[in-house]
Amino acid sequence: MATTSSEPTDIRDDPSKAEGTAVAGTFDDAQEMHGRAETDPLELLRETGAALRLPEGVSVDAGDLVAEVGEDETMIINMGPQHPSTHGVLRLMLELDGETVLRTKAVMGYLHTGMERTAEDLMYIQGSTNVTRMDYLAPFSNEAVFSMAVEELLGVELPPRAVWIRMLLLELNRVSSHLLFMATNGMDLGAVSMMIYGWRERELVLAFFEKVTGLRMNHNFIRPGGTAADLPAGWQADVLELCRAIPPRLDEYDILLTGQPIFTDRTQGVGVITPEQAIALSASGTLLRSTGVDWDLRRDQPYLAYDQVDFDVVVGTYGDAFDRYAIRLEEIRQSLRIVEQIVDLMPKGDYRVQDKKVTPPPRSRIDESMEALIHHFKLFTEGFKVPEGETYVAVESPRGELGCYLVADGGSKPYRMHIRGPSFVNLQSLPVMLRGGLIADAVAVISSIDPVMGEVDR
Repeated sequence: MATTSSEPTDIRDDPSKAEGTAVAGTFDDAQEMHGRAETDPLELLRETGAALRLPEGVSVDAGDLVAEVGEDETMIINMGPQHPSTHGVLRLMLELDGETVLRTKAVMGYLHTGMERTAEDLMYIQGSTNVTRMDYLAPFSNEAVFSMAVEELLGVELPPRAVWIRMLLLELNRVSSHLLFMATNGMDLGAVSMMIYGWRERELVLAFFEKVTGLRMNHNFIRPGGTAADLPAGWQADVLELCRAIPPRLDEYDILLTGQPIFTDRTQGVGVITPEQAIALSASGTLLRSTGVDWDLRRDQPYLAYDQVDFDVVVGTYGDAFDRYAIRLEEIRQSLRIVEQIVDLMPKGDYRVQDKKVTPPPRSRIDESMEALIHHFKLFTEGFKVPEGETYVAVESPRGELGCYLVADGGSKPYRMHIRGPSFVNLQSLPVMLRGGLIADAVAVISSIDPVMGEVDR
């Protein structure tokens, strides 16, 4: 006869046996920030950014790092995740010496959705519905990078009109995203009026998106093979009205913020990062350009038809929070400049490829043709097959280099998909930018990165 022991075999059966292991057993333990005496020297170097400045092969004396400041003189606090200035789901652990930040560790995962894994269970034709929700402030960038990766594997060439429609939507989306940055950055620094104005101007752009796609956000409009539909009648007048209405209001932002002493004191010289540090941390977008690095994928690795339009890449000098604000303000003007050119250069023709293996039949044909009905049914129940292969495609999203790595095994679903999220990568720079500053500056620095946590925790 089997015997049973009266002693519980698991600490879950007897909580008293968990004494001394409660901290080590917490889910976030690997991400927690510990005291200096308990922290590996290499981790201390990563947290302080010193690892970026050490020549290869140089050894580190742990005693020097621990003795940098007396451990009994510092404290470790949480900032977030329930904090409006950390976007509600970003947690920062800060080691403070008084009000001075010594170390920072970003703890992520509070918004985890598993979108990359979900993509492997969805057909390519369904993929845009999934990825559009990652960076929910720049959904067209997500849809575009996924669709371009699929098209690269398929070997299909888009009709010119589909290319230019995508560019139009991407640049208007950059405008709406930067306008929201203006709003939230102003609010984070106490400029409540800016919050109202930024939302007001963004509504103009979202109203146009709603007219084009039927939705204000998460559109599922850019799809492999082109776009879901053509632009509506009268779109040129709507776009030109946006280009007329927004610039004068940008001038008002200049008056409200750029020369405002409190705003400049809170941003100039705050959150400084050098070009070498930014490159070592793989930073991209506005964060990289604020350091003086002249790099923009639209110009330096052109995609769609960006090599056929004129625009300036806006570059900063000091790598501080003010530079990042000023660059985004000017990038709105440059995007509107591109949009005006697109209105003049928009070609006529198809808005998606006419390949029956990829593109569903017109809706009107389904009621008239049994062949069209069968084609539609098979495409949306079985999907289209993508030849074996792998590819990496990147676009310049409002937050930086947004990349999609896709592996196909010959079926109708991706074998693997990985997204290079610029918000996720750029958050690596926080320990470097916050070190030596005041805790009050942390809010300004986080805002200047403009992270979207849906993309970080995808």
